Amino acid sequence: MILVWLIGLLMGGGLLALLLGRWNKNLPRWIALYTLSIAFIALLSFWIDHSQSAGISPPSSWIIDYQHEWIPSFGISFHLAIDGLSLLLLVLTSFLGILAVLCSWKEVTERVGFYHFNLLWILAGISGVFMAMDLFLFYFFWEVMLIPMYFLIGIWGSKNREYAAYKFFIFTQASGLLMLLAILGLYFIHGRSTGVYTFNYFELLGTVLSADTAFWLMMGFMIAFVVKLPIVPFHSWLPDAHSEAPTAGSLILAGLLLKTGAYGILRFVLPLFPEASLNLAPWAMGFGVIGIIYGAILAYAQTDLKRLVAYTSVSHMGFVILGIFAFNELALQGVVMQLVTHAISTGALFIMAGMLKERLHTREIDQMGGLWHQMPGMGAIALLLVMASLGLPGLGNFIAEFLILLGAFKANVWLAVLAATGLIFSAIYSLRIVQKVFFGPPEKVGPVPDFSWREMLIMATLTLSIIWLGVYPQPVINTVRPMINRLEQVFPARNPKHSPVLQAKPSIKDKYQVQKHTADDDT
Repeated sequence: MILVWLIGLLMGGGLLALLLGRWNKNLPRWIALYTLSIAFIALLSFWIDHSQSAGISPPSSWIIDYQHEWIPSFGISFHLAIDGLSLLLLVLTSFLGILAVLCSWKEVTERVGFYHFNLLWILAGISGVFMAMDLFLFYFFWEVMLIPMYFLIGIWGSKNREYAAYKFFIFTQASGLLMLLAILGLYFIHGRSTGVYTFNYFELLGTVLSADTAFWLMMGFMIAFVVKLPIVPFHSWLPDAHSEAPTAGSLILAGLLLKTGAYGILRFVLPLFPEASLNLAPWAMGFGVIGIIYGAILAYAQTDLKRLVAYTSVSHMGFVILGIFAFNELALQGVVMQLVTHAISTGALFIMAGMLKERLHTREIDQMGGLWHQMPGMGAIALLLVMASLGLPGLGNFIAEFLILLGAFKANVWLAVLAATGLIFSAIYSLRIVQKVFFGPPEKVGPVPDFSWREMLIMATLTLSIIWLGVYPQPVINTVRPMINRLEQVFPARNPKHSPVLQAKPSIKDKYQVQKHTADDDT
């Protein structure tokens, strides 16, 4: 029941913030903060307990599985389940949610109740995406997280907020409809071949499909996920959404919404369409490399600080696609690390961009400069964050990109070499941020205050997290290893240790099967 309780807690907290916000502007802030703190503490405790139990006995692939009939006549169930990847991303969701509330504390002063309602419902939708094992339910949560984000950008954004909100919604909604068509296609094909019409993920695994049908169904899922990730050429909505969104909106976009795209590829595209995924792999890895280099070059060309950081996300997400379609353990471990470390380091840069705009009333880096003497605390943390972004050893991003490149080298040497050049470009744009903002010629902006206590708490938490992930990434790797091993077995040709010569190859459904629970089971 903990999975249902988590979604209910976030949605209930959002409704409470909306209702009480009519009488008191401060109550929604505290309601959102307490709600997310409870969720974070519960999930963190569960993760620690699971890690300790996994050290005693072999970790199970699926940790919790909850299923209850919803619309049985159409084969729709309320089916939630989590493995190590889901658990890790749920902890990240609540963690960044707390920081989103804190960084909005003084920035948002109008319609505070409705703002925190949207914030909590976005997080509820994201949490549902990470847990849904019924494809109809997955699509439902996919839509739940989009609409509140549209309002967040369109109401509390900057000058061109309406344009950015419309563009974000059209891109994500249109691609989501393609995924819905693919879900329905898979549903009817499976029903006609087996006589069982269901949206259950575990039942749909291993559905017999012709090569052409599998390709087109896979592309329906794939386009929805690469638009959200995003990958070139489906990325043009991202810079506008980031530059116009409020600080918390940029944090959630970079830290969480982009990660739902990568999660969807790992959870649905590869297991449901393994042969089609193998055929797509060279193209996907090629587009990943293009995204790495293209995003880095565009980042260097920007003068708007938030657009600059937005294009760095395009570059970093190229590493994610490259690692996913390398189909080996090292690359997949790097992908998971990249999802976590990018969320923290890039989210922190967006928060810092919001802090600078609040003080200087501009995001143009050409109008900044010489701020180190006035804001040494912010300068020091900014320097560490850009070092993380360029992949400095000892910080989490280095572990992620090193593992991805190592795994990609095993799959395709030349693409891995080209991707490695992206590290050079990332060093150039990262150092440009520090030079322009903190060490450039000083602008006449008057006295600028350094961190407040609230801001210091936010940035110190993010800084310590990125250092911890760089120094001791093993808990993250251990948590997702069962999922990665399960995914590896779907592609034995790329992983000799799982070859049928060494062991009998179980069906895809057997690899992903979980022990069924009813609504009354103790989960």
